[in-house]
Amino acid sequence: MTAPPLPREVSRAFGALPAPIGKRLLQVRELIFATAAAHDAVGRLTETLKWGEPAYLTEETGSGSTIRLGRVKGCETHAAVLFNCKTTLVETFRDRLPDAFEYRQNRALLLSVAGALPKRPLSICLSLALTYHLDRKAGR
Repeated sequence: MTAPPLPREVSRAFGALPAPIGKRLLQVRELIFATAAAHDAVGRLTETLKWGEPAYLTEETGSGSTIRLGRVKGCETHAAVLFNCKTTLVETFRDRLPDAFEYRQNRALLLSVAGALPKRPLSICLSLALTYHLDRKAGR
């Protein structure tokens, strides 16, 4: 599945980022939609802005936790995929994929803007976020 057209306000947010970060995060956006499409229980995503950053919500089904795309202040070499700090998501990513990413506290994983997008480990993280509430209900 390809991602739907960018909503105007979300497109502006991507456009306001430094070009290498914006390009990397647009690749992440594609992967978010592809990952969501692979899970029937996730449903259609809501794409909006949260704190001025592109955000992806599972409003239709409530299956997951919000994913935001942004940057680390003062850092031009990495893009940030941000998660709700009140979840155990980043802790889980760190446990399962300790060397796949640089992590920031319990909030974010950082992606280098250089090189290939680490699709496989990133899709695992995105899948866990998009199904977070389903997994919690199932006791996983």
